[in-house]
Amino acid sequence: MTQDISTRDLVLMLQAGELPALGELYDRHQNLVFRTAMAITGDREAAADLLQDVFLRFHRFIDRVDPERPLEPWLYRMTANLACTWVKRQRWMRPIEDLAEWLAGDGKESPSRQAELSETWGDLESALKRLPLNQRTVIAMFYINGLSLQEISEILEAPVGTIKSRLHYGRIALKDEMEIQTNPVAEVGYEFT
Repeated sequence: MTQDISTRDLVLMLQAGELPALGELYDRHQNLVFRTAMAITGDREAAADLLQDVFLRFHRFIDRVDPERPLEPWLYRMTANLACTWVKRQRWMRPIEDLAEWLAGDGKESPSRQAELSETWGDLESALKRLPLNQRTVIAMFYINGLSLQEISEILEAPVGTIKSRLHYGRIALKDEMEIQTNPVAEVGYEFT
């Protein structure tokens, strides 16, 4: 299949039972789903599993998908719902592997710059994990996926004011967490005379 076929037509083809349309839709939207799941769960393996789950559910409920509406909000909503459920089921969060590499890019930086970025992203991943789930979800959608407040509001089915509040308090909490990590309290030394 080619990029010339619209998403609407692919959805219609899938609704008619043409399975290759699912593969094309997967190819077009897998990064969107994976990035969102990764940002919410903080776990590369879970994000990969959720990517598969989202598209399995998409196929399973294809008859309920309106081809006249954009597909991305449906995918974001399904991804956010499944990722939040996954996080809630975890008794503890495992360390995020390779998030620094994923966020830093293609690795064309100098080794010293890569080390600096790795440390910075490591601090960021730790700070992100400590945010409440609702704030982490909004921050991921806003900063990582570049969605507008209105789009996030529609996807999460929450008022824009609520989304603004979560984003505002999430930024404050993230800033505070980053400051704590980068400026730890200095040890006090005592001399004995």
